Amino acid sequence: MTSNLQNYGAELDAARLRGKYGHLSGVHLLDALVSNELKGQIMLSSSFGAESAVLLDLVAQVDTSIPVIFLDTRRLFGETLRYQKTLTDHFGLEDVRIVRPDDGALQRLDPDDMLFASDPDKCCEIRKVDPLDKTLKRMKNLGIKAWITGRKHFQSSTRSTLHMIEADHDFLKINPLADWTTDDIKQAFLAKDLPPHPLVADGFKSLGCMPCTKRVAPGADDRSGRWSGQDKTECGIHQSRDSGVSVIN
Repeated sequence: MTSNLQNYGAELDAARLRGKYGHLSGVHLLDALVSNELKGQIMLSSSFGAESAVLLDLVAQVDTSIPVIFLDTRRLFGETLRYQKTLTDHFGLEDVRIVRPDDGALQRLDPDDMLFASDPDKCCEIRKVDPLDKTLKRMKNLGIKAWITGRKHFQSSTRSTLHMIEADHDFLKINPLADWTTDDIKQAFLAKDLPPHPLVADGFKSLGCMPCTKRVAPGADDRSGRWSGQDKTECGIHQSRDSGVSVIN
């Protein structure tokens, strides 16, 4: 019953905020929400991937102390790990929290680091979904009620109907780039001279874990390199689940 009431409360909050701020996007949406509604109650999750610098730039313009959650699945490209440090320094981010999967779970369920080949959903579950869910609960207990994401309509059919402000379980999700186009992203990189992810120039348009990420063919969907050849388009972190985590500040 409590969970249902929390869900209902989040839905009402999302509807109210859409009514006031749903016409805004980008830094204007973030500034309005942080200044008027969610100061000290909002966090960001970032993959520090191909387009992440754009959202991190917007957040840094509003408040560099907003917590940034970075999931280190232990299967990321080395370039991504180094890029995380580059962008953290570039934007002066003050509170990046690195979240890693539970070592015990990895030893039990993926001792040879090959689970991605036999059960990619389970691999995502123990390396991404479970750690993030535990982190969300921890952040909720600290008073966080809203979560900024970098999801965009153009990325996939499953994201084509995103609202700027929505409810997910008992969290608010803020999607300030939802209506941005690929050209908007490119122009933001150029206008601000943002550091690019080093693998983008090598044909990687969307970056996840190394074993499940391939280069994108010319003209193909940006996320077509993720889980290529499989009936899988999302890792599952934007669905509510339960499990274990270690958080390193």
